[in-house]
Amino acid sequence: MVTITESAQEYLLELLGKQNVPDIAVRVFILDAGTPRAETCISFCRPGEEKDSDEIQELNGFKAFIDQPSVPFLEDAVVDFQKDSMGGQLTIKAPNSRLPKISEDSSLEDRVNYILYNEINPGLAAHGGMVSLEEIFDESVAVLRFGGGCQGCGMVDVTLKDGVEKTLLEQIPQLTEVRDVTDHSVKENAYYQ
Repeated sequence: MVTITESAQEYLLELLGKQNVPDIAVRVFILDAGTPRAETCISFCRPGEEKDSDEIQELNGFKAFIDQPSVPFLEDAVVDFQKDSMGGQLTIKAPNSRLPKISEDSSLEDRVNYILYNEINPGLAAHGGMVSLEEIFDESVAVLRFGGGCQGCGMVDVTLKDGVEKTLLEQIPQLTEVRDVTDHSVKENAYYQ
């Protein structure tokens, strides 16, 4: 279930109060859940807009309706509000939005994708890069493709060996090798030329 911190509840209750709609609530859901484009959202939920399948969280002065298809992707999600000099910011962290939380029963492909999307790609994004899984070869070799600022980057070998490969092999003992199939002759977006 989604954790909505006390400060976030206070902020949301204040926003709901400004709507002047009795019993208005919030809806928490994920657009494109389970994909790299996943986006976690909170919206107003007017009376009658709730669904029978929604999970309901009773909060301090209001309800949060959790969209049923989003539930597995919202595990470990946290909604928080931090005050700052500009008023504050509501943040939603949903580490499983792109892939549901993995378990020992998860496929090798799911476990590799989970690590790529939740641990490796956020770091690569700082340089405009990303990496994706092309396939699992011979049941133990992860074949990857780099994109964005990583494609054609002069430091991609270091990124692959010291970052991506090291992380994947440490966390997934079933993997024996990581290969890169990216055409690095294309250097138009490369972070390091």
